[in-house]
Order: sequence, then C-alpha cells, then structure tokens
Amino acid sequence: MLDIKLIREQPDFVRERLATRGAGDETKIEDLLAIDERRRTLLNEVEQLKARRNRVSKEIGALMSQKKAAEAESKKAETRQIGDQITAMDKAIAGEEQARYQLLLRLPNIPHSSVPIGKTAEDNPVVKTWGEQPRFSFSPKTHIELCEGLKLVDFARGTKLSGSGFLLYTGWGAKLERALIQFLLDLHTSRHGYTEVSPPFVVKRECMVGTGQFPKAADQAYAVQEGEDASTLGKLYLVPTAETPVANIHREELLKDDQLPIRYCAYSPCFRAEAGAAGVGTRGMIRVHQFDKVELIKIVRPENGYDELESMLGNAETVLQMLGLHYRIVLLCTGDLGFTSAKTYDIEVWAPGQNGYLEVSSCSNCEDFQSRRMDLRFKSETGANLFPHLLNGSGTALARLFVALVETYQQEDGSVTIPEPLQAYLKADKICA
Repeated sequence: MLDIKLIREQPDFVRERLATRGAGDETKIEDLLAIDERRRTLLNEVEQLKARRNRVSKEIGALMSQKKAAEAESKKAETRQIGDQITAMDKAIAGEEQARYQLLLRLPNIPHSSVPIGKTAEDNPVVKTWGEQPRFSFSPKTHIELCEGLKLVDFARGTKLSGSGFLLYTGWGAKLERALIQFLLDLHTSRHGYTEVSPPFVVKRECMVGTGQFPKAADQAYAVQEGEDASTLGKLYLVPTAETPVANIHREELLKDDQLPIRYCAYSPCFRAEAGAAGVGTRGMIRVHQFDKVELIKIVRPENGYDELESMLGNAETVLQMLGLHYRIVLLCTGDLGFTSAKTYDIEVWAPGQNGYLEVSSCSNCEDFQSRRMDLRFKSETGANLFPHLLNGSGTALARLFVALVETYQQEDGSVTIPEPLQAYLKADKICA
C-alpha cells in the first residue's frame, strides 16, 4: 500500500501520479486525508484526556492522604467519566483506522517516473525485439491442430473433467509440459542464482492481500471450502500465481541487512477464474483457468530495485533465447500497469499459428507497495527499519510458451522438432504422430 506519510506531505504529487493511471483513484485522496485528519485529531484529544486522568489520579492520592474522603470520591467519579470518554474515543479511533486501512488497500501503486503515460496496451512502447519471425514454406497450423494431431492435449476431455478453460495434457504433451518446467527451474537456479522453493498451492486470505490480489481482484479467485463446512469458505484460496505464497514467505518479519538480496524461484499451477474475461470458454490454450508457471521473486534494498528489475528481465529473456523463440519487450504505460506495480516490462513471444504475439512474462518492481501490505521490513546498516522493494517476474508462464514452441517448431508433416536445450529432458528431438 502507499505510504500515508507521503500522501500527507505530498498530496498533489500522489494525485498527479495516480491520475496518470486513468482510473480515477486520485479522487480518493481527499477522503483519505479527511479520515486521516479525524484520526489524528482524535488521537490528540484522547492523549489529553489520559493526561487529565493522570493528574486527577494524583489528586485523589493527595486528598486521601489528607483524609478528604468526599472530595476524593468526587475525583474518582471524574476519573471514571474520563475513562468512559477514553473508551469511546479509542473505539472511534479504531473505526477511523480501519476506514483508512480499507481505503489504502484499494489505492494502486504510484507509477515510476520512467513509465510512459498512456491509456491502454496500444500505448505501450516496444523497447526491444529479439530474433526473427519464423518463415514457413507451408501454411502453419495452429496449436489446436498440432495438439490434436499429435495427441498432446485432449481439449474435449479436459472440459469434461473440469469445464471450459482447463486442459488435459496427454502423452508427449504431458512430457513436454514437464520438461519445460524442469528446464526453467534448472536454468534459474543453476545459472541465475535463484533459490528454488516449493510452496503450498493454497494460501490464507492475508497472503492475497499482501501481494495485492485482494481486494482488487477478489472476483478472479478460487476460494476453498473444507469439506462441507461452509464456515471455512474463503479462509484459503488456490494460488493465482506462485508470487502469492513466495513473496509472502517473510511477511511480518524483520530481516537483517546481510540477508538481502533474496532471490526465489518456484513452480506452481496457477488458478484464475478471470470472471468476464474475453476468450475463456473457447478452445485452445491461450486463456485458461489453470496453467503452469515458474515464478521469480526478489526481495532487495530499495536503492537496488531497478537494477534488479533489469536483471530479472534478462533472466526471463534467456529462456526464450535458449529456445530460439522470437519475442519483443514492451514497457507498460501508466494506464496498462498492474495494480501493485510501479514499473512493468512484458515479454511477448511470437506464435506463428496465431499470427501474433503472446505475453509469456511480466517483470515488475512493486517497490515497497507489497512489503508495506505484509509488514515485511529489514534493518539497514544505519539501524533503521525499512521496507524492501519486492519484484516478481514470470520465468516464464505456460501454456503460452507451449503454444509458441509447438507453433514455431512445427514441420510440414505435422511433427514438431524439439529445441536442443529440451532434448535431454525429453530424450527425443522430435514429436511425431
């Protein structure tokens, strides 16, 4: 969440930066400041009451020593009255604090100054391209045709099992999915210096709040219920991404300065209801409710946040370069920026069968936005308790990587050749019917 001190001291700056997102969040700052001012006024008043009660209590002691019992009893009645006032005001303060907290939870992060101002994805500048679009001497097939022809994915039975938006990988398709996951984990741990973790695939509600999925995207979550106990519904949720459990590993902790930077990578399935999302329910693998992903997480000192972002971006790029897949990098504009992010790069891989680019990675610096929400701090060399920058990136996401790979390496006879880095995992260089 945003720093309330920053909002108090630089309200116009915060309004201006939020306005660049184009969602109208800047209009909430006035209400937030009004709530904050009421809270501070109440705090001042209750402190005065407590000081008054202390003075009266001392007077009671003096009166008792002077054998002035009647006057002492009067003062005791006064302290009880003051105590009742303090109790009422403490309750009012708690109400204002909760109102302020709930409003802060709903305010998005402030875009970094280097983020271009824009309204939609159409305003995202392309900052890099790598490789060339593959050329074919034949009309390339879509991944749906290839998967059905090679029996890589059984779309119909996936739908039969779980409904639209769920996939059943079969045969070489299941092996290829597993090989990609293993390749990604090995690459990021052995070459890029990340520590592999294997997190739970269900998380508590506060973890969803910590990484910013809640309350903003609560309508996209899958809530878990324990058996038939309806009272447990909403206490746990299927993870929308490994970012949620992994970024929260150190929530409510005070780290030592020499523990940073922390770099984690993790595989998880990702579950997203994506209510109302265009394309869900259609055949194929482009937009589904469950997909696999290897996630990268960094916890770093604030002064290193943006260097670490560029490094993370390079880590994700390496995946596509090693697999020989053409891609481009776009810098998200203010209007397309995610709720928690201060700056985001998207990597979009070329999918010949789609005749277009598919996003396979987003690399973001959330600055201290998430660490504040989860109360994660570190003690700096000066002894100050500071909030670290949290970064997340897809390293990368499937099934779109799967789509781009089979469509790029398809052959005229309907087979798919396997890129060299994956051959050792699959123990094959081609998938044939």
